[in-house]
Order: sequence, then C-alpha cells, then structure tokens
Amino acid sequence: MKNHVVVILACFFFLLTSFLWNNKEVIRGHKFIPSNGGGAAPGKTGAPGEGNCTQCHSGAVQDGTAENVLLITQGGVPVSNYTPGQQYNVNLSMVSNPVKRGFQATALNSSNLMAGSFTGVAGNTSINGSTKKYANHTSTSNTSAAAPSWNWTWTAPAAGTGDVTFYIATNKTNNNGNDNGDMIYLSQFVVQESSGASLLEESANEIELLSATAEKIRLTATMGAKQINGISLHDATGKLLLFSPVVHAEGGVFTIDLPKNKAKGTCFLTFQITHNIVSKKIYIQ
Repeated sequence: MKNHVVVILACFFFLLTSFLWNNKEVIRGHKFIPSNGGGAAPGKTGAPGEGNCTQCHSGAVQDGTAENVLLITQGGVPVSNYTPGQQYNVNLSMVSNPVKRGFQATALNSSNLMAGSFTGVAGNTSINGSTKKYANHTSTSNTSAAAPSWNWTWTAPAAGTGDVTFYIATNKTNNNGNDNGDMIYLSQFVVQESSGASLLEESANEIELLSATAEKIRLTATMGAKQINGISLHDATGKLLLFSPVVHAEGGVFTIDLPKNKAKGTCFLTFQITHNIVSKKIYIQ
C-alpha cells in the first residue's frame, strides 16, 4: 500500500513540475493577474535616472512625440507658460486611443527635482511617490472605453523655478492578459515660467503665423520642423473647436483646416513642436 502511495505522489510532483516548467513564461508574464493594472510603482517615466514601463512590461520603447498629447489648461483655456503657485488642469491622451493602456507622468525642474505638486482625480488618476510625485492610471481608467483621456491637477512651483519638464510614459498594450508584447511610448514636454507678459504668450520663436481665416490657419516653422502634434483650437470661452493629432509641413507651411462656421473672433491655438508646448492667441476673421 505504501508503495502505491509513493508512486502516486511521485507522479503528482512530476506532473506539477512539468506544468511549472512548460508554463514559466505564463507565470513570469502574470497572465492571470497583471501586476500594474491600477498604476505602476514610482519612477517609471523615463526621466533622468529613472526606468520606464519596460521594467514590468517586456515591450519595446518608442518615441512618443507623435503619440502622447499633453494639454495644460487654466479655466478651460490652454497655456504654454505657468504662473508660480497657480493651479492647472493637465490632460493626457494617446493619439492611437488603444483599447487597453496605462501611463505614468512626473514634472521636474532643471535639477531633476519635483516641480510643484500633483492632485489626482478619483477613478481617473492616482498619485504616488515621496519626494517626487507621479500621476498614474487607475484600474478604472486603463481602457479607452472607460476614460478617453487622463486628467489631474498640477500646482505650479515657486517663482524662480524656471522651465518645467513633464516626463510621460504611456503603455499601449496588446490586451493579451499578461505583461509582454506591449508598446511603451516616452515623451517630454517643456513648460516655461511666465515672464509676466501673458499666460498665453508664444513659448517658442520658431513658429510664425502666416494667416488665419474661417477656413484655415497657416503657420511656418523658422527652424525647419517637419510636424506639429496635438493641435487644439479653443474659443475665448474655452470651448474646444478643433483637435487634430498631427499636421505635417508642406513646403515649410503647416495648414490647419478649420470646421465650417465654428471658428471666429479671438481663439487660442495650442500644439506641440519637438518637446515644447506652444500656445498662440489669434484672431480669425
């Protein structure tokens, strides 16, 4: 009888060992319960001295310039400069709008220290970290169906901080139930401290407005940029009139076609060029 028990136990352990060996990638990949569905541990933004999402996901790192769209607003109006101590709404979206996705973001000064502070939005973003703060997706905002974009509040740092760089890492998952085969997009966005002239002043001298009519806006890039990303147009009340993920230069000119009979009077055009957010106050005839 004892011999039969020993044989049965030996068979059981053999089968168990075989299963674990053949399925080690399943265990490594957290196939059943991905470990970061509700946000990553601090330090995964790709900022200097930090890692990124590939520390937990076996995906490939991509340039996120044309994928990650960051919009900073105050009172519904986009800004490219910040006033020290003021609060701003930060909106992050992904152009490809994947079914399953995630993100982490931080904001650092030139010494790579936290610039200001973050406040999350219940169900949409959570904040973690100690000396540096990080905004993250939540378990209820990691799908495009539940949340087409992420929002949180940024309280700008003290006067004299200078340029603030937002470091963004987004994860476009393949929705296969584990942590492999995903695409990680890293990008940076620089927001300048206001000179006191205007919150809506141009933050880069490389863009020149050629014309603005009810049909189209034409811009030229003096530094030879080939594309602008995350183009949005708001009216004077902060209402969004237009959003376009990317516009390419043709003959050195960017042409933004406007929705019919919508844009008129004073409007605010915001877009990203290289790593800078640019906001221009324009008047449309």
